[in-house]
Amino acid sequence: MAFPADYRYTREHEWIKVDGNQASIGITDYAQNSLGDIVFVELPKVGDELTAGKTFGTVESVKAVSELYAPASGKVVAVNENLATAPERINSDAHGAWMIKIALSNTGEVNKLLSSADYEKYVKEEGGH
Repeated sequence: MAFPADYRYTREHEWIKVDGNQASIGITDYAQNSLGDIVFVELPKVGDELTAGKTFGTVESVKAVSELYAPASGKVVAVNENLATAPERINSDAHGAWMIKIALSNTGEVNKLLSSADYEKYVKEEGGH
């Protein structure tokens, strides 16, 4: 399983891709694979403030409901509305199907997250592929 090298990762299986002072956030392929068929995604609204490490929504699959944790702090500037009607897009392209975009309040927080190599190692230790 390949994890994009330009993303950073959390131990709760979210990814973040930074582009200047903004960032896209989603869940990893490992997470969607563990969850199974995703049937519903609950996301924050544009304008909501996120705090790194705190929950910002949920992903519901046929197996379970999992909380989503913010990899970094910031204000929500976009929500992927397509996921409201087609949450299965996360299953087909987890690293391409962003959930929210935020304006980062502290870009340094991202540097504390796992690199793709570190995340891959973490997943293997957790019993993944």
